[in-house]
Amino acid sequence: MNFHLKNILIIVTIFNLSGVFAQSANADSQYSDSIDKWHNKRIASLKKSNSWLTLAGLYWLEPGKNTFGSSPENDLVFPEKAEDQMGYFQLQDSIVTIFINTGIPVKNDSVGIQKMELKNDNQQNTTILTYKSLSWYIIKRDDMYGVRLKDSEHPNLKNFTGIERFPVDQNWRIKAHLLPGTEKKIQIPNVLGQVSDAPCPGTLVFKINGEEYRLDPIADKDDQQYWIIFSDATNGEETYGAGRFLYIDSADEQGNTFIDFNKSYNPPCVFSPYATCPLPPRQNNLDIKITAGEKNYEHESH
Repeated sequence: MNFHLKNILIIVTIFNLSGVFAQSANADSQYSDSIDKWHNKRIASLKKSNSWLTLAGLYWLEPGKNTFGSSPENDLVFPEKAEDQMGYFQLQDSIVTIFINTGIPVKNDSVGIQKMELKNDNQQNTTILTYKSLSWYIIKRDDMYGVRLKDSEHPNLKNFTGIERFPVDQNWRIKAHLLPGTEKKIQIPNVLGQVSDAPCPGTLVFKINGEEYRLDPIADKDDQQYWIIFSDATNGEETYGAGRFLYIDSADEQGNTFIDFNKSYNPPCVFSPYATCPLPPRQNNLDIKITAGEKNYEHESH
């Protein structure tokens, strides 16, 4: 082979390699942009006037009459911007009814009310009531009924500037396989000390640095996505102590999917003590640092 031909081959090889590197860099950039787009959408949802950052109170109801308002004499003491005596909640036979004192402009769908049976968050068309910047609705957790209060003018919302996260790294998008025939129910604890059963389509098996790990997702049979509640060795240091959440696509016909830890996000409890978050089941505790997704979030006020 003559000298000129060798030079031509070297030039062609370099040209081809540069094209490969350019394609790889472009793919990495597109992937990073897609994660940024997902994260920006997440931040935008937290900036809404009814997001988790607006939680201002959680009051558990006792059977019978529960008075509410800003006066400390009430059973449920609302923030100062509420009226002293606004009325009461009546809890009887798993039904919550609200009674509003005359002249207090509490509304439902912009219509003033004085008495109303309230649908809780486990029911369709949950009843949401409003007064000035305050809004509230009934939540049901096992056999407990509570009033979840939000304030669209909450300092946590006004002071929110975003959530720190780990650098986007495509290596944390990991192929996983759903073991066949492992559909089951798994037990999910929550911060209230309650435990509930959740449907699980099977166990996801995947490898990180050659080591095998497993996660049990939550989903009904025909769901298009799996929800994963997990913990890892970053919890309590770089990330929230009680773990993080993650959504992934459901497995294909061959049982394959991808777990993209770059989309790991904080549970609502990181923003407020008034959330009732589920916790990772024991089998979803990963003995490895997942340095991807959202980091811990600090706020000054509740």
